[in-house]
Amino acid sequence: MLPSVKIAKRVIDVVGSAVGLVATAPLVPLIAAAIKLESRGPLFYRQRRAGMLRGGGNGHGFLFDEFEMLKFRTMHPDAEAGTGAVMAKENDPRVTRVGRFLRKTRLDELPQLWNVLRGEMSLVGPRPERPELLTNIALAIPFFEERMRDVKPGITGLAQVSLGYSGRPDVENVINQHRDTLTNPFKVDQAEGADADDLRMKLLYDFAYGAALERFDTYLYTELSVIAKTPLVMLRGVGR
Repeated sequence: MLPSVKIAKRVIDVVGSAVGLVATAPLVPLIAAAIKLESRGPLFYRQRRAGMLRGGGNGHGFLFDEFEMLKFRTMHPDAEAGTGAVMAKENDPRVTRVGRFLRKTRLDELPQLWNVLRGEMSLVGPRPERPELLTNIALAIPFFEERMRDVKPGITGLAQVSLGYSGRPDVENVINQHRDTLTNPFKVDQAEGADADDLRMKLLYDFAYGAALERFDTYLYTELSVIAKTPLVMLRGVGR
């Protein structure tokens, strides 16, 4: 990443997250009340996530900056007690009614503005994955970890504003021209609809975003475009 891009990105992150925290502060009591009225448990959900990729090494072949990501709680307490770490899905039965609304509108991610202000995340970037799931994902999708090479994870991103909740494009998306190549590339029987197919879709957009960081003009255009589109995605209840 160019030094000028790194500086501009951090300035946008600090200003944007500070303004966002102040502007959305009136929503916090309302969200808190809704969460507490529906189910017992903590207001916030803290989860370890993998951040920027620094190199190889940590016993799994990757060396990420790990951090504790904040969200408003959208699942029932102890939702993973019997399953362990699993990827979130569309229409996830572990999600509460209030949680579904928060996820659909992406209001559950407002606390991540604090992660951005702290420098652990960026406003725009690839979505951070859970460290315990990364090894299996990388085995299924070669070079998946490279999407985070010297790039901080983001609250929103090019993939998030371009695809549906799970990574499935709408019918008008140009990426559908390459769907046969991207989905089930190894032609495994009964593998249609696998999570890896959706992640491959997202990966193309994450790589495109990483490439945009190599020039200041392409970075600025892409960054501001994603930020401008994010409120529309929230209002429509798509993306993620």
